[in-house]
Amino acid sequence: MEQTNHLFFTISALLFILFTFARSQSFIGVNYGEVADNLPPPEATAKLLQSTSISKVRLYGADPAMLRALAGTNISVVIGAANGDIPSLASDPAAASRWVAANVLPFIPATDISVIAVGNEVLNSGDPSLAAQLIPAMQNLATAVAAAAPNSNIKVSTVNIMAVLAQSEPPSSGAFHSDLTSGLKGILQFLTKTKSPFMINPYPYFAYRDDPRPETLAFCLFQPNSGRYDPGSKITYTNMFDAQLDAVKSALKGLGFPDVEIVIAETGWPYRGDSDEVGATVENARAFVGNLVSHLRSMKGTPLMPGKSVDTYIFALYDEDLKPGPESERSFGLFRPDLTMTYDAGLSKSGSTAQGNSSSAGAPTKRSPAAVAGWCVPKEGATDEELQANLDYACAQPGVDCGPIKPGGACYEPNTVPSHAAYAMNQLYQVSGRNSWNCDFRQSATLTSTNPSTFPCFPSL
Repeated sequence: MEQTNHLFFTISALLFILFTFARSQSFIGVNYGEVADNLPPPEATAKLLQSTSISKVRLYGADPAMLRALAGTNISVVIGAANGDIPSLASDPAAASRWVAANVLPFIPATDISVIAVGNEVLNSGDPSLAAQLIPAMQNLATAVAAAAPNSNIKVSTVNIMAVLAQSEPPSSGAFHSDLTSGLKGILQFLTKTKSPFMINPYPYFAYRDDPRPETLAFCLFQPNSGRYDPGSKITYTNMFDAQLDAVKSALKGLGFPDVEIVIAETGWPYRGDSDEVGATVENARAFVGNLVSHLRSMKGTPLMPGKSVDTYIFALYDEDLKPGPESERSFGLFRPDLTMTYDAGLSKSGSTAQGNSSSAGAPTKRSPAAVAGWCVPKEGATDEELQANLDYACAQPGVDCGPIKPGGACYEPNTVPSHAAYAMNQLYQVSGRNSWNCDFRQSATLTSTNPSTFPCFPSL
């Protein structure tokens, strides 16, 4: 009976996950930057988005053509008021009313505008005068929206970078810079009053760039690792994304605002960089974004915010070829201007883009390799130490049931590290979406189309 129940629940869980993947997820968004001269027409971009599980878009301005193209798509939109607009919005309520009349009213309700982000990274802009005007600008815009569109439920917020934190490791010690706390308290009081989100840009990529050790890379890419223990909370973190979010949560709690909603306004990984930009590769970008999407879909949340996924906007939909700076700044795009994938991160509803698909930059392919092979198994030559680490990691992930490989379980025999690791690794591969990057395990695993054992120890759909 136990084996029958286990089989039933395994199949039910897999079917639920596959059904979920076919739909848009309310917590998966993307950034749409326009510092480029080769972007597709807005209408083509809107159709592309509808072919994916992306349900939110963040614009850095309020491009009317894009807002019109998104009408009727059920894709919610964050629009932005530029840093340069802040002085007039702060000093003149009429200017705020004019801004809303020009950038909001012509497009709602056909286009679902959810948030107005006032400025970008203002508190770290190096301009104290601009930072001082941020709260009045937000207040005036909120008042203007309430007067002109009282039933719209449009929120007003601002976007911050992780540098607003003076301390983020361990997560329980998260704290804001003391010289920013006065301004942040005013912002957080406003966000609490208006039930608006605190928007921030955590980038595990930059954490790895500053600490380019192999164990840091695995921690940043959601790959098997020994974890990082937080003595303050007694929690062991298995990935940098959760650690960064919980550091923000701790900082908010420390200022007296534990219940403010957190939204990830940007996060991503460059697929290309200059010769001295460590870690900027297609493989790492695919692993980070693909595993991030799987993590969000699991609904596990973070240790301090369990049971739900934080709204997350991936940076970015397209490359921005006119951006200055290192090569990585122009190499975050999930899609190319011809609407093909830069790499497959598991975001497509149908397994292909509107006009094509590719698994790596510059190399088109018909289908993702994950759609071909059915099982994830240890690679020949993998050591027991590597496989034990994979076993421990996989069994700790949501959706993976390692009960059958415990003493007395249906898959306990043979009682060896390779056998138990194979079971757990394959379980994680199956419930994470059966993408090729879900069977990497720091290059100690491989995909096979030959069933290595008998069902249900190695289920595959």
